[in-house]
Amino acid sequence: MSRTTPELASRLRSSVARLGRRLRQEGMVNEEATPSQLTALATLFRTGPMTLGELAAAERVKPPTMTRIVAALEERGLVRREASAADGRVVHVIVTPDGRNAHEEYRKRRDAWLRAKLAKLSAPERHTLAWAAEILDRLAERSE
Repeated sequence: MSRTTPELASRLRSSVARLGRRLRQEGMVNEEATPSQLTALATLFRTGPMTLGELAAAERVKPPTMTRIVAALEERGLVRREASAADGRVVHVIVTPDGRNAHEEYRKRRDAWLRAKLAKLSAPERHTLAWAAEILDRLAERSE
């Protein structure tokens, strides 16, 4: 099963993308939000309040796109905008209690799906995945 680095890179990219897509699909049962809205909500949940520009940069989308995403989340009551106490010209996007609940439910559905899949694997396979998760975390770190 030895692969060259280019082959491994291609296979790993494809596998991670497919797993990510399946997790999003499994988590979206009866979900009204789009995948872009859910990932923006997850980013805000994880990092805390951000400006639209910071959120757009974190999600790697253009500011007008993020403005539409946040407007849709705001309309559903999942986020709110709040002027900065230090500088009233700066507006932060903040997750509301309903947004926290929606994010937690989405996360629970994805975790439940993955737990069920993992339960079907052997103990050595789960051990290998635990080791691989540590390596994937290192690959995902921002430092170059």
